[in-house]
Amino acid sequence: MKLAFSTLGVPGLPIPDVVRLAAAHGYHGIELRAHPEEPVHPGIGLTERADVAAEFKSAGIEILGLAGYARVAAPGDDGPVLDEIRTLLELARDLGAPFVRVFPGGGTAQSPEEADATAARRLGTAAEYAADLGVRILLETHDSHRTGADAIRVLGLVGHRQVGSLWDVMHTWLGGEQPSSTYAALSPYLGYIQVKDIASADDTTPLPLGAGVLPLTECVDLLSREGWDGWLCWEYEKRWYESAAPLEGLLGAGREHLARLLNESA
Repeated sequence: MKLAFSTLGVPGLPIPDVVRLAAAHGYHGIELRAHPEEPVHPGIGLTERADVAAEFKSAGIEILGLAGYARVAAPGDDGPVLDEIRTLLELARDLGAPFVRVFPGGGTAQSPEEADATAARRLGTAAEYAADLGVRILLETHDSHRTGADAIRVLGLVGHRQVGSLWDVMHTWLGGEQPSSTYAALSPYLGYIQVKDIASADDTTPLPLGAGVLPLTECVDLLSREGWDGWLCWEYEKRWYESAAPLEGLLGAGREHLARLLNESA
């Protein structure tokens, strides 16, 4: 498996510094948070996009994907959601990134069936555009669809190879789902996996990997047994928790922890 980290952990950090951190600490790739607060988002021009791609290429670091904020199950018209996904897909194509992350984002006024149908309809439409651009859309286990069982209801309706899943281990755990159940549901669709650690269900402040309660060892053991060889991406949610320790000082130990889990599961 290859290791990456998300720029959610280093809010606003310039791309050259992000690339240097990845190279210095032995990470193979980066998940870029595609938000206007960050250096990379759909509003940047073609020259800036080319510069970002060149920066990563020269360092031998891959852009794993773009973490977008489109909410595919949200109530309302399809048009704005599809437009948002389209801009993310075009940015991913220009950067050479294989994946774009989207959220479910179902509303409380919807029934689960309505949310599922809305998400599937939009993802099915966006999948055709994604196919033309060579990018895959990944529905994250999050908010209204936080477990694999939730996500599979949508993915099964879509049935398109350009739409897959992103397994966030915190959300499936918070949803009470065992890693074996999550993997069984998502494995045909799995793009990559976000790992992290927290103290408890009541305190989700990010911790160094291995310092909390999330079943990282169980997840890595399971993935190794199944022969899965994709990406593990550390999503350290520093942007949302100012009191959390800076990620920069944790990256080396985090990579070593994941490498140890991988070696022990081999």
